[in-house]
Amino acid sequence: MTTRLFKTGAIAGAALWLSILPGQAETLRMGDSFPVGHYISENLAKFFMDDVKDRSGGEIDFEYFPAQQMGKAKDMLQLTQSGVLDIGYVAPSYISDKLPLSAVAELPEAFSSACEGTKAFWKLVKPGGLLDEVEIAPNGMRVLMVLVLPPYQIFTKDRDITGLDSFKGLKLRTTGGAKEIATQRIEAVPVQIPAPEVRDSLSRGTLDALLFPVSSILPYDVQSYLHQATTNQNFGSFVIAYMISKQKWDSLSPETQQVLTESGEAATAHSCADTDALEDKDRQTITEAGVEFVTLPDADSEKIKTLMAGVGDEWAEELEGRGKPGRAVLDGFRANLKAGD
Repeated sequence: MTTRLFKTGAIAGAALWLSILPGQAETLRMGDSFPVGHYISENLAKFFMDDVKDRSGGEIDFEYFPAQQMGKAKDMLQLTQSGVLDIGYVAPSYISDKLPLSAVAELPEAFSSACEGTKAFWKLVKPGGLLDEVEIAPNGMRVLMVLVLPPYQIFTKDRDITGLDSFKGLKLRTTGGAKEIATQRIEAVPVQIPAPEVRDSLSRGTLDALLFPVSSILPYDVQSYLHQATTNQNFGSFVIAYMISKQKWDSLSPETQQVLTESGEAATAHSCADTDALEDKDRQTITEAGVEFVTLPDADSEKIKTLMAGVGDEWAEELEGRGKPGRAVLDGFRANLKAGD
């Protein structure tokens, strides 16, 4: 999976822009909750901003507010809808009451890399896709770029990981939604805590373990609190989306819209490829910090796969009971995964 998966039309877009741009630069306010230097902000948000500036010949600029400077992660959708931010980081699992269907890519489905999950989800959520029609647009929003993280692993604070029974009773950090179902299936106790708060929660004993992607351990500096971790498991994932309000989008010129669209496609492709490349390197660094990655016995791995296989159907059924098209969204995501390239 490479950036070739996403067509950008960069040269044509830049030529059109330069031929008709007015002289005054436009500045957009963009914000997220990631700490400065986080791999997601570097490989997605900052790549996007730099690409926009390049394509527009410097005629579009940004004011960037990282590290929750404009509000908590759960508030980013509202801040973007209200115009406090022009472009905001939106995590569906933090606002499952608003975007429950968009958590479909957080299910432990048949993908093992960021690019596999990202490409399948992007087809659903980009303008004109099923999720755009049934959930994003009705919230007055438009998705510019996304990243679906590689499958999450379990990191324990003190407990040895010897098999499936090792997870029983653990107070396990989740991001809600789909991962709560997965957590309950392994008989752990889900505790919904945003990523910026996990370090304090581990130190206070609020958490016994984390459901976390490998490459997010180092940016949040939690490796010194951890003992062991699973490897090659799939307990679900996490969706990162940067969105702009429909009201703001409609106020932009067609040329600006074209640049943002092309840069969003490019950033989506770039970020998933870099995220996949980073994982092995970060696993080694975390190992050197004293965390042991454990390979579960084959029998336990098969039990986990069986338990996780039903999470998506349970998720879809629950949403159908609320009058939402969970089954159609899940089937669409699975079909996109199967189609691959």
